[in-house]
Amino acid sequence: TETIDFLRFYARSMIELSSDTALSSPLGEVNRHYLRPRGVCVVISPWNFPMAIPMGMTAAAIVTGNSVVLKPAEQTPATAFAIFAAFDAAGLPPGVLNFLPGDGERIGPVLVEDPRVSTIAFTGSYAVGTSIISSAAQVKDGQRDIKRVITEMGGKNPIVVDADADLDQVVPGVMTSAFGFSGQKCSACSRLIVHQVHAAELIDRLKGALAALIVGDPAHPEVQLGPLIDIEAVQRVERYAKEADSEAEVVRYQGVLPTQGFFVAPALVINPPAHSKVLSDEIFGPLLCIEVVPDIDEAINRANASDYALTAGIYSRSPQVITRLSRSLVAGNIYVNRHITGAIPGRQPFGGFQHSGVGFKAGSREYLLQFTNSVVVTENTLRQGFVPEIT
Repeated sequence: TETIDFLRFYARSMIELSSDTALSSPLGEVNRHYLRPRGVCVVISPWNFPMAIPMGMTAAAIVTGNSVVLKPAEQTPATAFAIFAAFDAAGLPPGVLNFLPGDGERIGPVLVEDPRVSTIAFTGSYAVGTSIISSAAQVKDGQRDIKRVITEMGGKNPIVVDADADLDQVVPGVMTSAFGFSGQKCSACSRLIVHQVHAAELIDRLKGALAALIVGDPAHPEVQLGPLIDIEAVQRVERYAKEADSEAEVVRYQGVLPTQGFFVAPALVINPPAHSKVLSDEIFGPLLCIEVVPDIDEAINRANASDYALTAGIYSRSPQVITRLSRSLVAGNIYVNRHITGAIPGRQPFGGFQHSGVGFKAGSREYLLQFTNSVVVTENTLRQGFVPEIT
């Protein structure tokens, strides 16, 4: 459904953007603004939304008039091929969309460094994203474009729970945000910052919700938490949980995990020290840190301590607190009294800043502008000797 949303939204937005824009023009002069495609675009997409994210980036590049090389994550090439096949079935001319699966460490640098490439759209880790930015900044012999890089690079996303929050809203909202997709979302909640008034009761309720999670094959509708993408992801989560166990109280899911598949026990890390890596590193798994604070001032300080700035959440019944937190939290998408995942194109344009990314938000009209060059034509209409029938 998100894939369809991207296609419809970008198509409708480009109809509006592609019309000539009349600028301010005095008598005797006409000024017009045009958008032109930039050229060859490289799309490097992640595995966790293997249809929606690559389709969104690819469709944005194509609808603005560019050709595309689609390099999907090596874990999910079959889903990305379905995108290629869909465009082909729709009648896209050969060569406009080019499907290039393979190992990212080998293929990625070749694409990024090619002097024929004008634009690179990437979604993935901070380490890879910054390396792409650095590499793309180097101008090669014969290269005419200064490459434009659009990156979405993850988050370390907090939810702040105020003293008057409705815990009946908080518990399901936090569980969905932290453990939906097994925490494998860049928008997932990984830090819960709780006013001390609620701390004991909320932690107890979250422990109960954790114990009640249904873990298994997500093809079954009752399952709430499925597997991780691969064994490396399992090892990463286990490593952070083990490290946190030496620093704080760690509550692990005690149910039986399936023996087939890359499953890991979801966990709560309660009051880790400020220097702990579980508070700063993007773990990309079902591990939620809980921090107890004495007031909203400290909640803001803790929430903004991260270098990332992607999503954040607020649970409060105070209009004053909601307004203050909305203006103070450093995040590109802030959600109030609801879960912090599930942005819809055109309704919640999605994207952050700082270490979370560079560029306009996906699912916005402005996102399309990144794949274009802006041209202004100024015409003097006070012409002498003008003969309209001569072409």
